[in-house]
Amino acid sequence: MAEIRVENLHKSFGTFTAVVESNFTVRDGEFFVMLGPSGCGKTTTLRMIAGLELPTSGRILLGGEDVTFKRASQRDIAFVFQLFALYPHMNVRKNIAFPLVSQGMPKAEIKAAVQEAARLLRIDHLLDMPVSGLAGGDRQRVALGRAIVRRPKAFLMDEPLGALDAEFRDMMVHELRGLHDRIGATTVYVTHDQMEAMSMADKIAVMNHGVVEQFGTPQEIYDNPASTYVADFIGSPPMNLLPCEAALQPGATEIRLDGRPIAIPRLAEAAGSIRLILGARPEHVRLVDEGGLRAEVMGVEYLGTTQIVTLSTSYGLVRARVSSGTTVRRGETPGLVFKTERLSLFDGANGRALRTTTSAGIQPGGANG
Repeated sequence: MAEIRVENLHKSFGTFTAVVESNFTVRDGEFFVMLGPSGCGKTTTLRMIAGLELPTSGRILLGGEDVTFKRASQRDIAFVFQLFALYPHMNVRKNIAFPLVSQGMPKAEIKAAVQEAARLLRIDHLLDMPVSGLAGGDRQRVALGRAIVRRPKAFLMDEPLGALDAEFRDMMVHELRGLHDRIGATTVYVTHDQMEAMSMADKIAVMNHGVVEQFGTPQEIYDNPASTYVADFIGSPPMNLLPCEAALQPGATEIRLDGRPIAIPRLAEAAGSIRLILGARPEHVRLVDEGGLRAEVMGVEYLGTTQIVTLSTSYGLVRARVSSGTTVRRGETPGLVFKTERLSLFDGANGRALRTTTSAGIQPGGANG
């Protein structure tokens, strides 16, 4: 396996720019996820790493070797697609063996490699089955087997679970991460599903309109989003974002909402009169009888151990995650108190996070990992 380094990677199709000056490093043995909505540039980036697209500018290094303009066949990588791309006239064994047969490997070595790949994927009992009769999850395992049998330097996966139903997808999330750990792989994985990303990744690059908005661990991205886009994209429900005007003096530790004081983290950069966006995760919002920002309960969603309370304020809707034992009724007007040290502050003009004395680890687009 090998480290993958992307340097100032840029891709344009005529007047359309798909990827903008991306920089990141996938360490040897890491499970790296590119996360974002359709059209954000994540698949284009993956295809450039694979050699299926050539960049307009920038460099791609695989194991220290510059492979920017090398053909896909000259890069020691394996690609797993969303659609299984299996050979329907071959059984499972022959599908997995195909890359090794194409390379002219001796039959005994092929047999041993196929058995080992099937054992890792727990499909050794299916080796003589036709692929047409397999369930979706087993077909995806066969596609993975065909990729890992070569033991390439890196595995590239483009939404490999997108065609599976919810039950198989949840199961395969754990299977994929377990497989990655067992074989010590370097994996680059593309998805639009934040739950897949947060469940599997060592590092995540959140992309938006071709730009890497933030690069970091799942916890860093969740706790300290680098922009309102990341704050709104990550989390279920997402972070509450309350736009307000604030005249912040240096060292200020509170603002006023509806004339009531709200404690905020101390800014670690220049203050002044700015359009501010206050960010609070639902679990960091508390309902109180007295004080706080006044709100009206609009709805309650019961989730077993917790419940999501949707409240209307003069600054927009706020969602709070509270214990299922808390009695909350529609039409009530509690106050909202925020967990100060867990608040995020954003510049209302550009949506970028403001540095505070409690924030750390924020890496915006272009940051190296």
